[in-house]
Amino acid sequence: MRKNLLWVVLPLAGALFYSCATQPETEQEEQEVYSGWPTYAGSKAGNRYSSNEQITPENVDQLEIAWRYSTGDKDPENHSQIQCNPIIVDGLLYGTSPFLKLFALDAATGEQKWLFDPATAGINPDGNMAWFHQINRGVVYWESAGGDEKRILYSVGPRLFAVNAEDGSLIESFGKGGSIDLSVGLDREGTEDAYIAGTTPGVIYKDLLIMGMRVTEDGDAAPGHIRAFDVRTGERRWIFHTIPHPGEKGYDTWEDPDAWQKIGGANSWAGMSLDEERGIVYVPTGTAGPDFYGGVRKGQNLFANSLLALDAATGNYIWHYQVVHHDLWDRDLPANPNLVTINKDGKQIDAVAQITKHGYIFMFNRNTGEPIFPIEEKPVPINGLPGEKVWPTQPIPTLPEPFARHKFEEEDVSDLTPETHQQMLEKYRQVQHKEMFYPPSKEGSWIFPGYDGGGEWGGAAVDPESGIMYVNSSELPWILTMMDVPEEAGKDLSVKGIGKTVYNKYCISCHGTGLKGNGTSIPDLANLSGRMNEEQVNSIIASGRNMMPAFRQIPESERVALIAFLLNTEDKEAHAKLELAKEVGGAEADNIAGPKNIIGDIPYVSTGYHRFLDKNGYPGIKPPWGTMNAVDLNSGKLLWKVPLGEYEELTRKGIPPTGTENYGGPLVTKGGLVFIAATKDEKIRAFDKKTGKVRWEAKLPAAGYATPATYSLNGRQYVVIACGGGKIGSPSGDQYIAFALPESMK
Repeated sequence: MRKNLLWVVLPLAGALFYSCATQPETEQEEQEVYSGWPTYAGSKAGNRYSSNEQITPENVDQLEIAWRYSTGDKDPENHSQIQCNPIIVDGLLYGTSPFLKLFALDAATGEQKWLFDPATAGINPDGNMAWFHQINRGVVYWESAGGDEKRILYSVGPRLFAVNAEDGSLIESFGKGGSIDLSVGLDREGTEDAYIAGTTPGVIYKDLLIMGMRVTEDGDAAPGHIRAFDVRTGERRWIFHTIPHPGEKGYDTWEDPDAWQKIGGANSWAGMSLDEERGIVYVPTGTAGPDFYGGVRKGQNLFANSLLALDAATGNYIWHYQVVHHDLWDRDLPANPNLVTINKDGKQIDAVAQITKHGYIFMFNRNTGEPIFPIEEKPVPINGLPGEKVWPTQPIPTLPEPFARHKFEEEDVSDLTPETHQQMLEKYRQVQHKEMFYPPSKEGSWIFPGYDGGGEWGGAAVDPESGIMYVNSSELPWILTMMDVPEEAGKDLSVKGIGKTVYNKYCISCHGTGLKGNGTSIPDLANLSGRMNEEQVNSIIASGRNMMPAFRQIPESERVALIAFLLNTEDKEAHAKLELAKEVGGAEADNIAGPKNIIGDIPYVSTGYHRFLDKNGYPGIKPPWGTMNAVDLNSGKLLWKVPLGEYEELTRKGIPPTGTENYGGPLVTKGGLVFIAATKDEKIRAFDKKTGKVRWEAKLPAAGYATPATYSLNGRQYVVIACGGGKIGSPSGDQYIAFALPESMK
């Protein structure tokens, strides 16, 4: 056994000092607030906490399956997922399926009460099921003051539906026939053709649903403005422009005075949190498009990569903090913030804590935005690509301590075997730039933690009694390399040549110059004709699939040419279809090789999303590859760090558990446990929240790339997890599994 693998699970000394913050005034108040799971992340504070304490470290090993529910609609080709964190209200569990059907179950038995299929709601007239290979992380429940109206609001791609919570019928008085189109009402022309999806549920404030959305991450992105909709009518009640319009705060942080008309992104795809008493909604935002070249969006780029505090009733600005200036590394804020009360220097402070992809926790006073711990602006390299204007500093919190590693030197390269070490060391040396925040370059640089964290959309759990945060982290380096947009673009006027130009414009940054993808989440397109026909490819381009957005903005004529290139169609046949598309599309379609948006102004693109993996698919860095962490938000100290997940074949060889890349988040209970699935080994685990010791684990039918929920019903505590798989090469699943102690132990 190698000495360098002996890091394995010793809790840090700080775990002995289990600090205490404010507690709810009464036990009854605590039970009322935290015993159920009525919203995404457990509460509007986003803390993934439950006061249920029936399941404890002493009896958790007695957990058994209480019920299982199969949605019956997983993709047999393993492309579908379930990322849903279900909610439980009045004894009913509400969740979504891989094809985004909405269902209600008896939360005690798993018996289906009703099912709503969005395919029957008139938005899928052609049977295009690729539309439903989208992501949905949860739903929203609302009821009127008298309780006579009860609604579930949830998103399918760009459509936001209102469904009767009692019987699953569509509420046709909402919007147009029961839904609204999120691509409408963004205060910019042309967004109706842009890719927009409501992946993470919003939050309810009185009779408002406050929403963010997912957009593309390139030069064709829609603006990511934050909106509030009337829960009864679907009418837009307010909008906050995250890319400010003339005269608005932050407008002068963009050098181009017309940025608001053509730059997109700065969107909140990760969810948000609400302080109902103060009437403040806290909104994290992502990068402005395009992700890796900012020469077309020079300036600080407010309000991208920021934590925003907005008046929940009006959308008016209160304060903000930008976590990454002029982002060039895809450092979106990846999860809803946590609203906490901490004890600092003998004072109780209501704070908001925001995790990041690069493994930091930023903490602020909820009222003022003043940092709880000092944040230093540190100089970073500024020698970017020609035309780029790199921001010279980036903010680094002095505390809390990071929950992810940042150092990746030669001595950190994997040495599972001498052969592996040598191979990965050679690859490591090919990447020239090692420093965090090194500007994107043609020589390559490390993104560590990777594009998917560090922290990710699963978010963090916080115990309000102790002020301790529990957060999982992936610790896998990725490689960022830039290249010139291929010079041949626009020169070959054959149909397939034009299609290659379209590919270079929209597809090359993910699928690469050789169409090879990355071997996991981004598929190989080099031999696509052997797997798909023209109709199937067209369907996916138009509607998206999994994490690939829809490209509705591509004109039909360009789409025909792109399909001809991807399928290597005979030019004569493709030419006839192209002419027909141009005839239907009108004269504007004649110049299809020319730029239609800011994409045509971008001179450099990424070569793709490349994980640093060895030939067996293991990360090329020494373990841990995935961790579970406890951070005391009162002191800012990291209390313990343990591996999350394992590769059983390595464990059998005597290698301590390494952890795995992980997707989905934790929940923490008053009973003393942290529950989390998230791992590639298809298990769910319970950790002792004081020590980090694994107290229980169970194999799932498919990986639980979601956040579990817990609730108490009829005197029995349940823990439920969606088992959807489908990411990073995992088989897809279609089950929800609920665990509980035996009836005899109630």
